[in-house]
Amino acid sequence: MNDSDSQKDLEQKGLEQKKTELLTKIKSYNPNANIALIEKALKFSYDALHEKKRLSGEDFFTHSYNVAMMLADLKIGSHTIAAGLLFAVLEEANVKPEVIQKEFDNDTLSMIQALSRLRNVDKNFSPEAEEERRAENIRRIMLASSKDIRVIIIKIVERLQSMKTLKYLPDDMQRIIATETMTIYAPIAHKLGMYNIKGELEDLSFRFLETNKYRELKEKVAKKREEREEEIIKIISRVKTVLKEHGIDCEIEGRAKHFYSIYKKIMSEGKQFDEIYDLMAIRIVVSTVDECYKVLGIIQNLWKPMPGRLKDYIASPKANGYQSLHAGVFIGHGSALEVQIRTKDMHAAAEEGVAAHWRYKGDEKDKKFDRHVALMKQILDWQRYSANAQEFIESLKIDLFEKEIFVFTPKGDPIALCENATPIDFAYAIHTDIGDHCKQVKVNGVVVPLDYTLSPGDVVDVLTQKNAMPSRSWLSFVKSAHTRTKIRSALNIDAGIHVKKHDLSELDEDTDFPDEMLIEGKKYDIKIPKCCTPRQSDKVRAFKTKDGKIVIHRVDCPNIYTCDMTKEVQFKALRQEVQTDPLRVDVKDKVGVLGEILNFVAKEKYIVDSVNTRVGKDGRLIITLDVRKDPKLDIKVLIEKFKKNSSVINVFIEDERHTQRFLSGKGEQP
Repeated sequence: MNDSDSQKDLEQKGLEQKKTELLTKIKSYNPNANIALIEKALKFSYDALHEKKRLSGEDFFTHSYNVAMMLADLKIGSHTIAAGLLFAVLEEANVKPEVIQKEFDNDTLSMIQALSRLRNVDKNFSPEAEEERRAENIRRIMLASSKDIRVIIIKIVERLQSMKTLKYLPDDMQRIIATETMTIYAPIAHKLGMYNIKGELEDLSFRFLETNKYRELKEKVAKKREEREEEIIKIISRVKTVLKEHGIDCEIEGRAKHFYSIYKKIMSEGKQFDEIYDLMAIRIVVSTVDECYKVLGIIQNLWKPMPGRLKDYIASPKANGYQSLHAGVFIGHGSALEVQIRTKDMHAAAEEGVAAHWRYKGDEKDKKFDRHVALMKQILDWQRYSANAQEFIESLKIDLFEKEIFVFTPKGDPIALCENATPIDFAYAIHTDIGDHCKQVKVNGVVVPLDYTLSPGDVVDVLTQKNAMPSRSWLSFVKSAHTRTKIRSALNIDAGIHVKKHDLSELDEDTDFPDEMLIEGKKYDIKIPKCCTPRQSDKVRAFKTKDGKIVIHRVDCPNIYTCDMTKEVQFKALRQEVQTDPLRVDVKDKVGVLGEILNFVAKEKYIVDSVNTRVGKDGRLIITLDVRKDPKLDIKVLIEKFKKNSSVINVFIEDERHTQRFLSGKGEQP
């Protein structure tokens, strides 16, 4: 046997090993997978690509195989994995489309062709025309995804694999790709609920965009890793024991925080690394929603809650369907712990995102795909009505990075909107015809102006009239790019015609920054981008622009990386302390009562920073809520409404000395 034959034998053994690993992973979650299709795609990909090299020296087959393995980690269907194996064969091996159609099928060919078009845009790098290239790339992504959401899943996974070998590209290309990944691919992954991949994309982008800060942070995190891992093991053991005593079966795992997440926290809170105490995190997975709330109460009895760290995404899911309870607790010795609590179904959705809703038999679509496909179609609309690439990119940033709130129709259906949305945004979110013929709006039974700012939990009722039509002035106050698109369409406004008021002004109407500021001893005009809408109480970074102005971003806004880092200026804004009222609510202990109380408070527009529970002597459940003070809200009104709740026995405010002001007429003060 000559050297050539020996090499072929080694390559064949390597291929067989890869096939075994991939098929074993797929069969573990999908016993009915189309194994013949995947085996054929694997062999076809190997024959076409194993001699084609990437700039890293890695062959294209290995790259495609890694994409397929990650798709299998997402527990996705057979045709999607086959397309992942074959996505590069048209360009890199010059395989004809008709060959793919003959060897496989139209479904696989359609995905490969869509991915091929995206790859052609990726190759056309030019720093001078970067905005146009990026806009065209996004347009093609959304066009392909609106027809078949599997295309964007494959593309996001392929981008993650490419980021792992980005160091082999020239420096200017590294920055362009990392910026695009941070500002476009990571937020799209977030919108699709692919949180783990989103975190990895951000970390890898951070590595190339802030290289020195990344290395410094990585070294600091590594120093005490063993110590934290030992502590996590002890915490998990303790929590399991306590939950078992309460009859709750669960799965608990430690969760490593992503570097970029830590960096954003350091920047947003203005702290040093040594002052960041909640680097430890655990995730608790239980069987039912009621158990989620029980576990929350138990955890916050074990340790002191951290103010402002309680988030109930079960009662109010994110727009992409994400559900979980998030809480932070102090565990002593200057350390803190982040806790996520969710059911098994919630966990599957959070881990796999949109892919969790794909049915393995025949790759049939689940209805939950509708919201994700709708996002892609909306973005196509924005592109069509945008005057140029830069305007399209800016509109996209606003809606990808916006914070979300939930309001309700009169029938109780939840509607996800961007933060600070108006009744007009709500109307168009329901249906285009509702928005086009909106005449009057009631919020919580009261008629309000059309530019009224909606709050979480509002009940919104839109009154329509046949001869009513949109007003051009609406463009000056609506928040969503989707809404603006619909208004322009109804009014036949050309994308190149700009409204001269708030929507396209340099200063966003939701900011409290002045038009001009004195920075480094010189007066500058201020630009406030709508992607993060910073306020003076936020931690921010400022950069000089080409037109001689200063643009200000919040420090945790990924769009910072679209700015010229060499043009950063020193800038500090005022910060405001958050104050809370300690509200004690005694209730009749019953299944789901904690969730009921938290939902009640949320619907009254209050923010709960922490919650603590304990059982009283007479069997009542004692709930202590740290309710954030809001100048627009009166805590006494909330207390009066609690009095009318049949589950509530007592309700009163506790001050810092633990003296009590009895504010309820129900029962005797304990």
